[in-house]
Amino acid sequence: MSLPENYLYSKEHEWLKKEDNTVRIGVTDHAQSELGDIVFIELPEVGDEVKVDEPFGSAESVKTVSELYAPVTGKVVAVNSELEDSPELVNESPYEKAWMIVIEPNDQSDLDHLLSAEDYERLISEY
Repeated sequence: MSLPENYLYSKEHEWLKKEDNTVRIGVTDHAQSELGDIVFIELPEVGDEVKVDEPFGSAESVKTVSELYAPVTGKVVAVNSELEDSPELVNESPYEKAWMIVIEPNDQSDLDHLLSAEDYERLISEY
């Protein structure tokens, strides 16, 4: 399983990559492997507000539908529209091509509760 060292991770299995004053968000390799083949992704629209620990969308696989939880509160400034036509990118490239949304956080302190790669690896090894 791949786990980029320079990303942050949520306990709900989202990854977060800091980019200047925004954060790019997707689901982890662990999450996509647990879900199975992704067939549909539902995401918010640019301009929507998301709240930390609340659902911002969902991922539907052949097995189940799973909520996607916002790791930070803020405004959605970009959405990966490629996932509408190619949801399988989440399985094929969870950290590169399958980013889901970019958020402009309201408060940088939201990042303080997120996990390092090492902490996230420890979390998933407990399952």
